[in-house]
Amino acid sequence: MSFYLDLTQRAPRSPRVRIGGYVLLARCLDKGRAMLVGKNGEYNFDCPIDKRLFEFAGISADALKQQLEAGKGDGEIVQWIQENGTKRTAAEIAAWSAQEEQRAPSDVETRAFFNELHKQAGPERTDISSWFDLLDLDDYVTFGGKA
Repeated sequence: MSFYLDLTQRAPRSPRVRIGGYVLLARCLDKGRAMLVGKNGEYNFDCPIDKRLFEFAGISADALKQQLEAGKGDGEIVQWIQENGTKRTAAEIAAWSAQEEQRAPSDVETRAFFNELHKQAGPERTDISSWFDLLDLDDYVTFGGKA
């Protein structure tokens, strides 16, 4: 594998980074590539948030992993999704991505889990309200940033 990130040394791309219009995809690809070479650290490919992407795009983790193992770049992966996944318009992808960016815990149990993670990463931060906010904050403090 010629390209990968060492996720024991730095975070994957933000879930907000869009490739082909999809949020989460860049982060998922970073985690998948790092996993293939044993450098994913505490980041997990095919985690619950990745599954949201897989479901919307109409692909499986195993199929995407095969594409990563073949050494495909980001653009090639987008093309593969367009050819093999659920056919989505640019407007559908944009709407889904916007909704995912704002997604927050929707029940009491999940909110408690979210709040605990928030408390660990940056309890003084009052601007953390979505899962993407929390992921970005956690990535930042994990690698030495001050919340």
